[in-house]
Amino acid sequence: MSGDGIVTAPDGSGRQVKLITADDVVAYLRAHPDFFEKNQELAAELAPRAQGPGVIDMQQAILKRLRSEIDRLKSERTEIIANSKQNQIVQNRIQAAVISIIQATTFEKMIHVVTHELPELLDVDFITMAIEANADAPKRAPVRGVYVLAPGAIDAALGPEKHARLRSHIAGEEAFFGDVARFVKSDVLMRLRVSSGSPDGVMCFGARDPEAFGPEMATELLFFLAKVLENTIRAWLDLPE
Repeated sequence: MSGDGIVTAPDGSGRQVKLITADDVVAYLRAHPDFFEKNQELAAELAPRAQGPGVIDMQQAILKRLRSEIDRLKSERTEIIANSKQNQIVQNRIQAAVISIIQATTFEKMIHVVTHELPELLDVDFITMAIEANADAPKRAPVRGVYVLAPGAIDAALGPEKHARLRSHIAGEEAFFGDVARFVKSDVLMRLRVSSGSPDGVMCFGARDPEAFGPEMATELLFFLAKVLENTIRAWLDLPE
């Protein structure tokens, strides 16, 4: 054995190997501070018990960390289960809404379903529809819950080429919600592109709860509902895509 800790391997190969010293172990652990976290069983096995005042019981520290991790995982599991149940409820409501839309026997009945029956099905306070028209058009369509917008109003509200706008803690806009706008404290506007030959429209969801809707809300299911409505309107009016 040489002074630098180099020894001959005991397998008869004549190889020179370096002995691992305590300093090497300390240097490795400092370079890999997560070693014991990744090898918790080994850490628990090797950890010394407290031998007197001021000596850290490493094993207890590891067990405490493990319990904390278990509690965190349990909490996450509970949250995931709750979210899954809520997502299933929302999905079931959207499916019921789609069925109601496509089962309507007339165009007028379909509009009535959207503006009068879907709020209860989807557990939303208000649902209206609006469509852009020329500046001289009346502000309200003959059908209750459907409003007429000035040209460019949807782009101004949603942004050009944007499909949706979600807001919380707002004052509802009369252009989209009419007489009930004063009750709307959060809303969602979903763009409706029924046909390349017709102006855009919007499907408007309004809630009294200022936090019912907001920018962080997922829109996949509402987007699906809007696409169903687009296609159904196009079919009823015999419009091109």
